[in-house]
Amino acid sequence: MTSVLLADDQAMVRSGLRMILELRGLVVVGEAADGAEAALLAAELEPDVVLMDVRMPGTDGIEGLRRIVAAGLPCRVVVLTTFDLDQHVYDALRAGASGFLLKDASAEQLVGAVERAAAGEVPMAPQVTARLVDRFLEREPDAGTPPPGVAALSPREREVLSLVAQGLTNPEIAERLVVSLATVKTHVRSILAKLDARDRVQAVLLAHRHGLVAED
Repeated sequence: MTSVLLADDQAMVRSGLRMILELRGLVVVGEAADGAEAALLAAELEPDVVLMDVRMPGTDGIEGLRRIVAAGLPCRVVVLTTFDLDQHVYDALRAGASGFLLKDASAEQLVGAVERAAAGEVPMAPQVTARLVDRFLEREPDAGTPPPGVAALSPREREVLSLVAQGLTNPEIAERLVVSLATVKTHVRSILAKLDARDRVQAVLLAHRHGLVAED
């Protein structure tokens, strides 16, 4: 059963998120009012997913995310944000966010995002992925030399990476390539290992930066 930690400075927002998630069978193990408390509770409670608001007084969500990543905690951090793609979103991307969820998302989108994050997916609509990647590369355009792991990717792994970078989920990739879901997961794990990428978001950025995304 997926466990979730909520991090938002507004008690009413946390209460609403808790109600939606618990009605769908997910377990909310704790609530935090700022990034520092979120990092501490993440270490103590070991949730599968942290839903982290960006703007919070005191220690904001970006710093909380950095602390979670720096501590090597296995939880996935999904950042709650508005769709303005401001500097906070780019900072979250660099800090290691596992996905982004709009604060006006529906209950179905919220639950789906948490479940996808827990399963190792990136809860982000393809169009959001495209906009984030485009803006990110505008700010950091220098591709440089591809890491050694790129050359180590097999043709099939490059194909899977390209589909991941296009925003497809594991089940969608399995359907596209006519392979099992287990096979796709194996490819994704191998890709992340070869690229030394913490998660799919980092792999997606690397794929776009080094021209590994095929035209669909």
